[in-house]
Amino acid sequence: MVIETLLSHKSIRKYRDEMPSEEIIKTIVRAGQQAPFASQAYSVLLSRKRRRNPFKAPLLFTICVDYHKFERIMEKRGWKLVTNDLVLLFFGIQDAALMAENMVIAARSLGLGSCFLGSAMFRADKIAEEYHLPKRVFPLVQLAIGYPAEDPPPRPRYPLEFTLFENNYPELTDETVLKAMKTMDEGYLAQDYYRRLNAKIPLEGDRQETYTYENYSWTEHICRKWGQWYPDPKVLLEQLEKRGFHITKKSEETDERF
Repeated sequence: MVIETLLSHKSIRKYRDEMPSEEIIKTIVRAGQQAPFASQAYSVLLSRKRRRNPFKAPLLFTICVDYHKFERIMEKRGWKLVTNDLVLLFFGIQDAALMAENMVIAARSLGLGSCFLGSAMFRADKIAEEYHLPKRVFPLVQLAIGYPAEDPPPRPRYPLEFTLFENNYPELTDETVLKAMKTMDEGYLAQDYYRRLNAKIPLEGDRQETYTYENYSWTEHICRKWGQWYPDPKVLLEQLEKRGFHITKKSEETDERF
């Protein structure tokens, strides 16, 4: 049953009006807490404001990397946090991401659907203002959750031989790469995925548009995304610094927090 739940995962963007019970909400979060962790460096925010939630989902969870709580614990033990913020963020991201995935699996097993929203980190300051977050709490990812009003097929994945490498990382031949691309593109085209979402990314610069929804698929979509977006880390670094995490320089606040 667990394997079936994992293999049938799909993103849900249409939800029924029904609000999950308190018991179900607490079960989802408790299941999230049981994910592996380094230091439980996370917190979860919840919005039931359906009209404002993405896709009008009954529930919107925001999973945050949270070292504010841990600093309070260290203070009680007479310790100061000296580990650099880059290390802390890597471990915190692991904690928060694993918790989010457990929540998705738990929700699915209870008959609910979900959709990951990865842009929360670029709106961290706005989310912090809305939820009155203290410094050292960084919104990482959001989950829209509710009872599905649609039943799309699972989205394609790379062939296993393009994912699982035993003993050493192989040389990726053109044949191997093209096979993986074909698997992804044909799978998405068969579902008419991007046409249904009207989700073609516009081209920037001098590139001329040569794709229609008849042949626009995953590899072109993901290449347009990472071939055009965020060449400068400044925006994300600024969001992190607003939340009290300093990657490129030591925080002057470090010695002032205690």
